[in-house]
Amino acid sequence: MSTRVTSRPLAGSLGAEITGVDLSSVDDETFAQIHSAFLEHHVLVFRGQDLVPEQLIAYGERFGTLQVHPIIPSIEGYPPVICIPNLGKKRTLTEIWHSDVTFASTPPLGSILYALEVPECGGDTLFANQHLAYERLSPGLKSILGGLEATHSGKALASSITGDPQDTWKLQGTRHPVVRTHPDSGRKALYVNPAFTRGFADMTGEESAPLLKYLYARATTPDLTMRHSWRKGDVVMWDNRSVMHFAVHDHGDAPRDMHRVTIDGDTPS
Repeated sequence: MSTRVTSRPLAGSLGAEITGVDLSSVDDETFAQIHSAFLEHHVLVFRGQDLVPEQLIAYGERFGTLQVHPIIPSIEGYPPVICIPNLGKKRTLTEIWHSDVTFASTPPLGSILYALEVPECGGDTLFANQHLAYERLSPGLKSILGGLEATHSGKALASSITGDPQDTWKLQGTRHPVVRTHPDSGRKALYVNPAFTRGFADMTGEESAPLLKYLYARATTPDLTMRHSWRKGDVVMWDNRSVMHFAVHDHGDAPRDMHRVTIDGDTPS
């Protein structure tokens, strides 16, 4: 018997909490309701889940094939699952606004993060709606951005994992449009981020920096965001084509362990 999915908006610009769902076993009708909510709200929160890696993988595969991360190692025996632990403030990889793996030629559709252990307080994740960020720009700036591509690179992430800044096969240097169109909704969104975007294609870094700085500021204003405070057993999934996210490292050495699967996407256009 299918479950009646209930959604409750979490912020004015994006995000919803989904109740009445056990992600360890999702039938077709329930999945259709979840998928509809995903396209509408861009970020979904499921509380009180209890999942082994096989079940996390099975849920992720409802959305498509799963990525084996090109840089971060998988957990043993489960190639699509990566572990995101608390490595300390100096080594954190996610305390920067970003969309996942934009340096790939086909960046992810989305990611699903499952909380195994969380601190008593802190360790929140912020999300920002990039459709609204684009829609608020002036017609003149939209016209300029519509003709631009940006270069994305995984060099910084690769060197932080391997300790070798010359690990050149991971540099990528992939070009993507600065404004991408969502393949399901048809809405346009800004598609640059401070973590992986290195500059506008065919421009110098110096030329690119002022406009990128402006876009990043506009893309992350507080009224475009939602903030998730984690509990053990939470599953949060987000649409990589629609949002950026930022993991706040304000919890010192307290354990914060997550499992993540990432859903393969398409070529941005």
